Amino acid sequence: MSEAGAPAAVLFAEPGARWRTIAYGPALCGIILVLELIRGGDVHWFGLVFCAVLLGGFVWLQVIAGRRHISVELTGDTLREGTEVVSLSTIAEVLPEPDEQSWDDEDWESARALGELTGVPRRRKGFGLKLRDGSLVQAWARDHRTLRAELTAALERRAGVPAESAVELDKPGGDEEKEAR
Repeated sequence: MSEAGAPAAVLFAEPGARWRTIAYGPALCGIILVLELIRGGDVHWFGLVFCAVLLGGFVWLQVIAGRRHISVELTGDTLREGTEVVSLSTIAEVLPEPDEQSWDDEDWESARALGELTGVPRRRKGFGLKLRDGSLVQAWARDHRTLRAELTAALERRAGVPAESAVELDKPGGDEEKEAR
């Protein structure tokens, strides 16, 4: 919370699951119903309605679980991965991506994944975070590169390093240019 109970601005968000997926099964049953009506003959009213409700109900449960357990939200103060909320003040640094040419795994690749899941969810990619207490964890997202960039920028803002100067430090010769000013 930033000002007098006002929620912090969301820097990055992934919902985990979308509500529109609930409509796919019933829509398919509706298409089959229309085809049966056009074709003539027996129309399977009960079977199609039953299947539409059953599919909609099961997918509704999956969407609820997905929105609760595999959603990601980054604000200026916190990172929420599923049900776990981590304050940005407890994160020391975002670790670099692993070297694709290396045969060895990075230490963070075997670290605990954030959230209450046993690992990084399917179709998500993890990246390493070093916490202030020295432990390593994995943050994850479907669009992990954008989350990594936004999280790095948020940590730099909290540390008081302007984003422009952080970019200049990453450039070759950035230190010399900074000293020349």
